[in-house]
Amino acid sequence: MSRAMDEIVARSMAKWPDVPDVYGWLSLDRRGNWLIKGERIGNQTLRDFISRNYACDPKGRWYFQNGPQRVFVSLAYTPLVVHLEGDDLFDHCGRRFEPVQAYQDEEGSVLMAGNAGLGLLDDRDLASYADRAEGLPRLASRELPERFGYVGNPAP
Repeated sequence: MSRAMDEIVARSMAKWPDVPDVYGWLSLDRRGNWLIKGERIGNQTLRDFISRNYACDPKGRWYFQNGPQRVFVSLAYTPLVVHLEGDDLFDHCGRRFEPVQAYQDEEGSVLMAGNAGLGLLDDRDLASYADRAEGLPRLASRELPERFGYVGNPAP
């Protein structure tokens, strides 16, 4: 991820460098919703804050940098969820998504390798994308984490 995190986050990381990581609290569903302990986060300001500070570590674990603390994200499927807005694609964090290659899994889901990682096309956009989906390479869902270098359920 090339986007800079919030300044307040960077300052708190410098002030408190040894805060323990959090696992099992935050997740991302197949439609790009953030969930805390399985409950969808309704507060738009909080969702935006998480999205601005969402990144990946060198081990392929996606996390939200919450001040000095990393909150690792359990992924329902892929690290990113992609939405169509007109003819353009955006990830669930609101960033433009530039696909390099598109795939289809055994369930008919459309996956895209792009500028920021692997994204799942939101199922509500499948019908709009159908004319572009013909002839996609097939890829088994069980292969995704290893092939694209991410951890679906980070643990300490």
